[in-house]
Amino acid sequence: MLLKRIWQGHLLGLRLSMILAVIALLAIGLASIYATGRMGDFRKQLMWIGLGALLFVFLNLFSYRVLGQASDFLFVFTLMLLAFLLVGKYLGWRRVVPVIGGASRWIKLLPLDSSNFLVRAARIQPSEIAKLTYILALAWYLRNRKNYRTLSGLIGPFLLTLLPMMLIILEPDLGTTMLFLPVLFIVLFVAGARVKHLLIIIALGLICSPVFYFAMEDYQKDRIRSLVKQNTDDPYWLRGTGYQLHQSKICIGSGGLTGHGWRRGIYVDYDKFLPERHNDFIFALIAHQWGLLGCLGVLGLYTLVILGGIEIASQHNDPFGRLLAVGISAQIAVQMLINIGMTIGLMPVTGLTLPFISYGGSSLLTSFMALGILCNVARHRRHQIARGAFEFDD
Repeated sequence: MLLKRIWQGHLLGLRLSMILAVIALLAIGLASIYATGRMGDFRKQLMWIGLGALLFVFLNLFSYRVLGQASDFLFVFTLMLLAFLLVGKYLGWRRVVPVIGGASRWIKLLPLDSSNFLVRAARIQPSEIAKLTYILALAWYLRNRKNYRTLSGLIGPFLLTLLPMMLIILEPDLGTTMLFLPVLFIVLFVAGARVKHLLIIIALGLICSPVFYFAMEDYQKDRIRSLVKQNTDDPYWLRGTGYQLHQSKICIGSGGLTGHGWRRGIYVDYDKFLPERHNDFIFALIAHQWGLLGCLGVLGLYTLVILGGIEIASQHNDPFGRLLAVGISAQIAVQMLINIGMTIGLMPVTGLTLPFISYGGSSLLTSFMALGILCNVARHRRHQIARGAFEFDD
């Protein structure tokens, strides 16, 4: 009865194709993690996938508009979690807000010193939650408005965007911060904001970018400078700041057209060459094992999911549902492009995961929730009796 309720609704074929593409991405991620020999992480990833599947089911038990009605509360609650995280960071509450990899991104729900996995896994990453609650709040805010077609009317959406960005960049978490503005511009464009206004804001952002650069931490500046310095022969850079990027490019290039095969190749056998090969740099490991053809296959699967989200938006006549589908599709696309761009030297190394593939609980659960909301929107398409949403004479 429960499964029947989930499958009921519109666009069943489209939803099934998206789910099958995600299952394939999950299988590729699991195969890559298994290939590294990290059996503990492999088992944990299986557990996160099971929990994510439960969240997917839960988010399809009611209409997505329930989330819209609660979007303001969810967004404010997320901002409170981000603020608590920063307070804990600066006051030194290490038992509640641990420092991991030089950043304070997690809140421990059980502040105990224990090696037990369940105790250590009982933590939340507010920046991951913010990726979804922000899209919910933005779509709900814009659903019945037209003032964003003026330059002054864009102040509201931008304030809504800058609030979580400022809190997340202070953790620091440059990768997640980079997701918000592209998602905002895509949602505003689909909603009907004037292109000339968006171009003016982009130009102002480029002019002000040096100010943000000098406000960054030194290691963040090094990551940006590495884009220019990545082809240097400087041994200090190759063994220091540029090590991960340099090894990632070698790992990808060594795969050739078809790769070395599953669980084969030097970057599979030795983790010291690419320490984050199961997480942030898992795309490089995929290229190493399955070559260019494998990479194209992964990109094709992501394309199915993203185009599916766009099709859901185009078929929907509810303004909130349409913007929600566009925002989630944009978030998945931008995160995928940033991660892959990072591994090949087109983007700074940010620590952003590859959706559905990289190892990690918070990112994986967020991706499952995004898929669940997309399928929910697809199921609950309403009949249209008036002019289409976001249709303007000019």
